[in-house]
Amino acid sequence: MRRVIVIGGGAAGMAAAIAAAEEGCPVLLLEKNEKLGKKLFITGKGRCNLTNDCDVQTLLQNVCTNRKFLYSAFGACSSADVMDFFEREGLSLKTERGGRVFPSSDHSSDVIRTLERKLASLGVQVRLHTEAAGVGASDGRVTGVVVKGEGLLEADAVVIATGGCSYPQTGSTGDGYRFAKEWGHAVAKPLPSLVPLTAEEAWVKELMGLSLRNVSVRIGEREEHGTGIRGKDWYQGFGEMLFTHFGVSGPLMLSASSFLSGRIPQEGLRLLIDLKPALSEEQLDARLLRDFGENKNRMFKNSLDSLLHAKLIPVMVRLSGIRPDTPVNSVTRQEREQLSKLLKGLPLTLTGTRGFQEAIITKGGVDIKGIRPKDMGSKYVEGLYFAGEVLDVDALTGGFNLQIAWATGRAAGKGAAG
Repeated sequence: MRRVIVIGGGAAGMAAAIAAAEEGCPVLLLEKNEKLGKKLFITGKGRCNLTNDCDVQTLLQNVCTNRKFLYSAFGACSSADVMDFFEREGLSLKTERGGRVFPSSDHSSDVIRTLERKLASLGVQVRLHTEAAGVGASDGRVTGVVVKGEGLLEADAVVIATGGCSYPQTGSTGDGYRFAKEWGHAVAKPLPSLVPLTAEEAWVKELMGLSLRNVSVRIGEREEHGTGIRGKDWYQGFGEMLFTHFGVSGPLMLSASSFLSGRIPQEGLRLLIDLKPALSEEQLDARLLRDFGENKNRMFKNSLDSLLHAKLIPVMVRLSGIRPDTPVNSVTRQEREQLSKLLKGLPLTLTGTRGFQEAIITKGGVDIKGIRPKDMGSKYVEGLYFAGEVLDVDALTGGFNLQIAWATGRAAGKGAAG
C-alpha cells in the first residue's frame, strides 16, 4: 500500500486526496494556508460554479490549451460524475443558464464543507499551516516531501496540486512550477487569464460600471488607417461585458483574454463592439430614421434615449462626429450611416491584460509533454503526479476550469495510489 502526500488543499488537491484514500492508501494532505479551499471559497463570486452540465465533447470544446491531453481525464471523470459525487455526499445542486452548476445554497462554503467531510470519513490526514519546500527524490523515484522547518516527510507518491499564480493572496504563488523544474519538467510561461483587459481610449473611464448585455464583439489586428480589423478575427463572441476605469471586463472579455493573454502586440489590438447585433446596418438605419422622425424638434444629443443607455450617449455623440446641437431633421444621410457603423462597431484599442491579482486562472504551467495523460504521472520521476492549475491546461468561464481540477485531481490520486 503506497503512502501518498498531496501538496495543496485546493479543488484538485482535495480531489486527489479523496481518490487516493478511496483506493485504501494512507493519505497526508499538506496546505500552507489556515484552511482548505481558500481559492474555491471566492470562485463564482462566492457561489462556486463547480462544473458545467454538458457532455465530454462540449467540455473539451471549452478548453483553450492542450484539450487533447484531457480526453482520458474527462472520460474517467465527466461533469455528470462530479455532480453525482457531490449529490451523493449530500450537497444539493442547481443548473443555471449556460449549463453552469452551483450549490443550491449559492454558498461556496458548502462545497468545501462537503469535501472536508469526505476527507475526514476516508481518514485523510490534513495538516494546515504546513508549507512544502520541495519534493524529495532519489534514483529517479520520489522519496517524499521536504517541509519547511521539518525536513523530509516520507512518501511513495506525491501529488503536486499547488495551483498557478492567479489570486496570489490565496497562496497560489507558483511553488509547483519550481518543484517541477527541479526534477526536469519544462514549464510554459505562466500568464494571467480569464482576466480583465486594458484599453487605450480615455473615454472608457466615463463608462465605468456600465454593463452591456447581448452584444457581440470581434477582436483582431488594427488596420493601419481606420478603425477596423486587418485580416482574420482573433476572437469573436456574444454575451455580456462591462466597462471599467482601465478598460473592459465581464464574461465576454474574460473569455477573450484566454485567447489573447501574452499575444497582444505593442501597437495593441482592435476590439469592435456591435451594440445592436440583432439589427443589420440597413435595419438600424431605418430605426434611426424612425427615432429621428419621432423627435424631429430635438437636438441630436437628446435623440438617442430609446436606443442607448444614458451613460453611453455622450460618448457615442462625440465619436459620431455629428455636432451635438444639430437638429435631428438636419442630420444628413451620410452622418446617419456613420452613426450606424459606429453602433455596429464601436472601436476600442486593447493594450494588454490586468495582472495575476485579478486573474481567475493561470495560462501556462507544467508542460504536458512530460506527463502521462491517463494518470497525470511524471515521465521523469516515478511516483510524482500533477493536478489542477499547475498544469499547462486552461478553459473558458462556466465551470470548465474547476472540472479540469476535479478530473485531473481524481486521475492523479488514483495514479498515486498505484
